[in-house]
Amino acid sequence: MPWGMSLKSDLRRFKNLTTGHAVIMGRVTFETIGRPLPHRRNIVLTRGDFRADGCDVVHSLEEALAVACGDCFVIGGAEIYRQALPLADTVFETVVEAEFVGDRYFGPLGSEWVLSESSHLYPDEDSPYGLRFLTWRKEVAHD
Repeated sequence: MPWGMSLKSDLRRFKNLTTGHAVIMGRVTFETIGRPLPHRRNIVLTRGDFRADGCDVVHSLEEALAVACGDCFVIGGAEIYRQALPLADTVFETVVEAEFVGDRYFGPLGSEWVLSESSHLYPDEDSPYGLRFLTWRKEVAHD
């Protein structure tokens, strides 16, 4: 992420949401973090041979979801988000109110997603940028 680890308010929210749950991530995301996240079941999805102490290593999203055994959080990267989004019922999004150059973007959600919660934080000592925390819920189609 171009802003690095400078968004303490976002990191606090992430920790509060994910602690006590399984987190599913790709190998590159795991290597970027550099260690298993404490107090979570860390599941690393990879195509190749990979091992990491304190992590379950799997080779498909289906296997990751089976290992997670219930509610879990997909925390990156882009390909895993793309695969998991059709299966998700909730998306927790942080919008950083600044312009960045990057090579990965999370595009807009489809019309089946409804904004259920929204909060705004102005720049402060915990974040040099304004932040919007959005919670999206997938609308269930009724026949």
